[in-house]
Amino acid sequence: MGLDLPIEWLSLLMFGGLGVLLLLGLPMAFCTGSLAVLFLWLFGNAAMLNMLPSRVFPFMTDYQLSAVPLFIFMAAILEKAGIIEELFEVIYKWLGGLKGGLASATVISCTMLAAMVGVVGAAEVTMGMIALPAMLRRNYDPALACGALLAGGTLGILIPPSVMAIVYAVVAQQSLGELLIGSVFPGLLLSGMYVAYVTLRCYINPALGPPVPPGERVGFMEKLRLLRGTLMPILLIITVLGVIFVGIATPVEAAGIGTFGAFIVCATHRRLTWQTIRDAAVTTLKATAMVMWIFFGATMFVGFFILKGGQTFVTDTILGTGLPPYGVLLLMMVILFGLGMFLDWVGILLLTVPIFLPILRSLQFEGLFGFPGIAPADVPLWYGVIFMVNMQMAFLSPPFGYSLFYLKSVAPPHISMATIFRAAAPFIVLQAIGVALCIAFPAIVLWLPKVVYAGG
Repeated sequence: MGLDLPIEWLSLLMFGGLGVLLLLGLPMAFCTGSLAVLFLWLFGNAAMLNMLPSRVFPFMTDYQLSAVPLFIFMAAILEKAGIIEELFEVIYKWLGGLKGGLASATVISCTMLAAMVGVVGAAEVTMGMIALPAMLRRNYDPALACGALLAGGTLGILIPPSVMAIVYAVVAQQSLGELLIGSVFPGLLLSGMYVAYVTLRCYINPALGPPVPPGERVGFMEKLRLLRGTLMPILLIITVLGVIFVGIATPVEAAGIGTFGAFIVCATHRRLTWQTIRDAAVTTLKATAMVMWIFFGATMFVGFFILKGGQTFVTDTILGTGLPPYGVLLLMMVILFGLGMFLDWVGILLLTVPIFLPILRSLQFEGLFGFPGIAPADVPLWYGVIFMVNMQMAFLSPPFGYSLFYLKSVAPPHISMATIFRAAAPFIVLQAIGVALCIAFPAIVLWLPKVVYAGG
């Protein structure tokens, strides 16, 4: 029989210990996993040891998770195919004559890229190598250029096919198809907000994003000719998302179709070599292994916490604040934003969703500003999309926002970390507005899934 400790002190020890290990620079997966085993030994009992296989094995055999390596492999193949460069070139030629056109082209390219790959790192690094030098050569304000790249790159979190959506669907036992469809409008909304912000700022102050000189612009017929280069990626996006939306294939099957399509795209660009396949496979193996190890460690950590009464403790603490349902949701959003400054999204999702979602299911969301409320059955879908929009802020929030360091790794030496931090600030505000809109107007999230699945 393990030691007995009040849940308040156990919570402090568990999450305090996790914070200390993370500050020491240890990987998230091994921090949570090792702490779970340690606390099981100190404060658990023989029966609790059954939790190890009973929580890990279902994840190892979950069918929906097989979409994760497929989408990551698809992203890696497309990155090698040179698709990203061609996309940016076409959109850049179309929008270059507008004030802030290059920054808008960057956001739109990132949006299309997000619909193909669903992985933030690939979009951020590759676009950083292509679009940032192009904008700086045109005398764009470095903060505006970096901000457009940072915000556009994070759209891979939200716009389907999203790896985060797959993981959330498994943890929350939510339909992955509904979640992917529900995230379409919020993703396009945020993309439109980024473009509108960049354009507005550049028209107020043209020095921030000057247009391409008239002598370097191309004619309308040339622009039409350039569109041929976008046919393959657009066809791939329509195919992958279309088979999900129409119901021809499950998201996992769509991931397989997309991966096969990525091979075809790579072959048509004459870049399908054994070395390309090998590099993409190694990238996929590393990324998938990281996600799965965090899965195993975090589920054991949270599982032990719940068995010891942590779920009841957190529920009583949050509800004990006396906040109304939307106040509780706002408190959760603040907690998620705070965690996003220090943890990666996989850890945050696995640590918080099993605790927060049951609390939200127990509340009545009756709507704001006279709009309809949210039915209890829709809460997991609604919260899932809100969570993903919030995690975009986590990628941009100092001191440890991943996108900030992705961009710094490929930015010219004169672009300081302080410039990148400053560049992220206005886009974090836009993302916060996006979260608020999805909360206040849940139809942004729920309308399209209801239409698509109306006959189901």
